[in-house]
This record gives sequence, structure tokens and C-alpha cells, in this order.
Amino acid sequence: MRRAERLIRIIQALRQAAPGAVTAQDMGGRFDVSERTIYRDIAHLIGSGAPIDGEAGVGYVLRPGFDLPPITFSYEQLDALALGARFVRATGDRDLAAAASEALSKIEHALPDTHRERLKSAPLFAAFLDDTVRPEAFGPVRNAITNRRKLRVRYNSLDDEATTRIIRPLALTCFGRVWLLTAWCELRNDFRHFRTDRIERVTVLAESFEDEVGKRFKDMQRAA
Repeated sequence: MRRAERLIRIIQALRQAAPGAVTAQDMGGRFDVSERTIYRDIAHLIGSGAPIDGEAGVGYVLRPGFDLPPITFSYEQLDALALGARFVRATGDRDLAAAASEALSKIEHALPDTHRERLKSAPLFAAFLDDTVRPEAFGPVRNAITNRRKLRVRYNSLDDEATTRIIRPLALTCFGRVWLLTAWCELRNDFRHFRTDRIERVTVLAESFEDEVGKRFKDMQRAA
């Protein structure tokens, strides 16, 4: 790990630490360097103006109100951003793909040349297979989840049982080649997962729903 990156991560470690001091021994183990190297790094950060309190053998804390400049990324973080954006572009949701491209463009303009090139050339890619099922109404369903709008869906189960249901859409998840819509189903009065390729028709309703305890996505996760 380069020193510049380690300095950034030391600040992050101090900022994210639970109440109490972080020792040089802890940080040395995390970053695979000696305590002496951490002491030198801390001295450099303090000399550069970072409001770090503490001393060798006791530990260090970062005083509240200090943060790093907004655009400071390691190469691994840039790879993660590039891969995430490429995955979003592959979903088939044009609005989300455009938003991902715009976000990367904003980040690129604020990066130094070496980091900008890394973001553009990250050797990580995402692509769906030709028979991957993309949700035709991905955008409207995604917006319905965000705005907590109920949906009326005509659903054809794997047993070829067709039903019309009113649901509270909670999340969209890609499982390999299939997208699943997780929802609270008012017909079954329970959580249900709907394969988007089995939804024959979807209508976004004017009726909204509250973030009701027992019917939220995190409630479904907790019960799973």
C-alpha cells in the first residue's frame, strides 16, 4: 500500500472508530506496517493540520468536524465504482444507466489524471447473458419502490396459476438470470417474491403505502 493511500485510510480509521482511542498497534496490524511507521504517519498528518489528539502507547482520536476532501479514492475504490456503474448500465434501465454515467463523469472531472485513467480503464466488467430476463417495467417499478406507490400486477405463477394482486413493492434483486420483485402481497397478506418475467401486466396505482412495521423489506430479511 502506498503511503498516500495509507494516510487517507488512517484518517478514515480514526473517523469511523467507536468511542475511544485507536492504537498504533491496531492500525499497524490493519495496514500491515510497523507501529513505528504509524507513528511517523500520525506525525505527518498532525504536521499537515489534521486535528488528531493522543500519544504513542496510548492511542489517537480525531477531533469532530474534520473530514477528508470529497474526492479521495484508492484504486480499489475506483475499481468498485467502475464495476458498479457498469453493472447498472447492463440492467437495461435507461434512466438508471444515464444517472450512473453522469455520476462517473462528475467524479472523473474532480480526479487527478492518474486516478481518472484508472476509473476509465478498470479491468472489471458486468454483462447479462442473452437469456437474462430484464424487467420490462424496471423504471416504473423502481420509482414505485422509492415513492411507496402500490402496484396492481397480473402474475402467472410457475404452476401457470394467473392472479391479479395489489402489492407493496419493496425491492428488486437480480439472481443470476432472473430478477425478483420482493413485495408485501395484500392478497396473501404476507411477503412474496415475484419473478419479473412472470408478471404479465403492471400498473402503478395512485394509492401510496406507509413504512409499516412488519411489512417492510428489513422485516422480511429479519424473518428469513
